[in-house]
Amino acid sequence: MLRRLLGDWRPTWLDLLLSLAVVITGLAESFGRQGSQPGQISDPVPLAVGAVVTGTLLLLRRRFPTTLLIALISIGLTIRTVAGDGYYAAWHFYSTLILVHTVASAAELRSRRGLAGLACVLVAYASLQTFQRNDIAEFMISAVFIGVAYGSGILLRRQIDRTLRLAERAVRLEVEREERARQAVAEERTRIARELHDVVSHNVSVMTLHTGGVRMRLGEEHRRERDMLLGVEKAGREAIEELQLMLGVLRGSGDPNPGASQPSLERLDELVAQVREAGLDVRLRITGEPRPLPPGLALSAYRVIQEALTNVLKHSPAAAAEVVVAHGPTGLDLEITDDGTGDGTFPADVPDSDAQQSNAQHSEGQRSDAQRSDAQRSDGQRSDGRYSGGHGLIGMRERTAMHGGELSAGPLPGGGYRVVARFPLDASVATG
Repeated sequence: MLRRLLGDWRPTWLDLLLSLAVVITGLAESFGRQGSQPGQISDPVPLAVGAVVTGTLLLLRRRFPTTLLIALISIGLTIRTVAGDGYYAAWHFYSTLILVHTVASAAELRSRRGLAGLACVLVAYASLQTFQRNDIAEFMISAVFIGVAYGSGILLRRQIDRTLRLAERAVRLEVEREERARQAVAEERTRIARELHDVVSHNVSVMTLHTGGVRMRLGEEHRRERDMLLGVEKAGREAIEELQLMLGVLRGSGDPNPGASQPSLERLDELVAQVREAGLDVRLRITGEPRPLPPGLALSAYRVIQEALTNVLKHSPAAAAEVVVAHGPTGLDLEITDDGTGDGTFPADVPDSDAQQSNAQHSEGQRSDAQRSDAQRSDGQRSDGRYSGGHGLIGMRERTAMHGGELSAGPLPGGGYRVVARFPLDASVATG
């Protein structure tokens, strides 16, 4: 029965301390003031028993505050009847203040439970005035103590409610942030898959057509070779059908111009020109000997540069930016740097390790919405929000990691921001 009433409730350390305080002070008062003189206790046993019972009940104060306040009033009346010497114990007054505070903090005053608690507090105050003869000053003093105890309980409840609301809001915002991050990754992977679908389908189609052309040139004396090439053609057509079946649905959101060719590093001049029209002075520098790159890698490299420049336009007060494309023997390196000062000057060269600081936020850009809108059309298509809301770095990392590369981004000591991406190239690509 008791377990069913208490449920999962357990007393706190504060409950234990208050209970011990009432028991100890009650016993000390009962036996320490024992005597036959006025103001002393002739029979300390009833008061001592009452102190022990009250201290024990205080362990349950947060579970049944109103009920325990009524019980405390009854205990006081019983002790006065049994002892009969008119002595009012201090521990009873302290316990009354504790329970009045607990009653006020247990429920909202406008609720039925809160109104019942207020009624019990008024009854407790009235009962205090019957224990001994009090003057007007004593009435006022007890009223102040009861009022402070009740008011502090109300303030505590409001503070607890506010803390709980803030905690719930923080949890909700954290869940929403994680959900937006997952959604951004999913959207970016969907975009990458859609673009790879186009690239792979195109290349497999070309391979299939070339295979068919070679097969048609072979004479009847090469029947075995013709049959083998026919099998290759069939496998190629089946692969295209599977790609269209599995990945073609990703075009459901549709690009505005599905027939347009996929962008690559060869179209960087167009991208730079569009960003310049949006108000950002961009300088493009290409080092090393350019070589043919796999379509998927070239597309990802283009998108990284596009996203980095878009972020400069949207989130930075920079007036100038520099794009460096370095074709190395074992990899392709990209570096996009903005001045971040608005004065058109680039920061001094710094070691690459400074670019390892990740996810530093640019300050809010001051360009017009029209310029931002134009800048987001780097290949004739809008990003549809995929590069907004702080998810740009997620997309760039996904594209770089897809090809086994690494990406780092962070602010520069002298001002500005730098994005560095490296795409490794295998031997066959490196040798051209």
